[in-house]
Amino acid sequence: MAEIVLIRHGQTEWSAAGRHTSYTDLELTEEGERQARAAGERLAGRTFAAVFSSPRKRALRTAGLAGLTVTETTDDLAEWNYGEYEGITTAKIHESDPDWSLWTDGAPGGETPEQVGARLDRVLARAREALAGGDVALVAHGHSLRVAGARWIGLPAGGGGKLKLGTATISALGFEHDNPVIDYWNA
Repeated sequence: MAEIVLIRHGQTEWSAAGRHTSYTDLELTEEGERQARAAGERLAGRTFAAVFSSPRKRALRTAGLAGLTVTETTDDLAEWNYGEYEGITTAKIHESDPDWSLWTDGAPGGETPEQVGARLDRVLARAREALAGGDVALVAHGHSLRVAGARWIGLPAGGGGKLKLGTATISALGFEHDNPVIDYWNA
């Protein structure tokens, strides 16, 4: 049975520093480019019926370096909109709001977990339709792909907070006895 393969973009300066990055359109670092090529090596020989990507440069560059041909870009795969917390680390946010959690509170001036979950539900529905033709790849961002994993297995968007995801890692969503499952994660 076909899988939905999740590919997180390679490292950027802000991801390396732990800074929340949604709409700021950063390039990959040299390490991020190396990571993206390595992801491509892990995907070598695999064909995809569709490759959906976030429109951000870091996702599109990762797809290209990994040897993937993007068939559709969609804002629904963009990273969680962090609003006022764009470019700020969690540690810095906790200095003024020690109880804040993106996974339960969302971001002021940005998106709630439910809004991000709704976007990823739309992506997963389109990807599931495309599975009839074979595997589908989603190239995107850490938090948005974590939400995709949570929503695939029936958890609320906040469940993504329990799914760690490193840069340029590969994960797969599939089925067991027709039930959506995580085949592997953060590989």
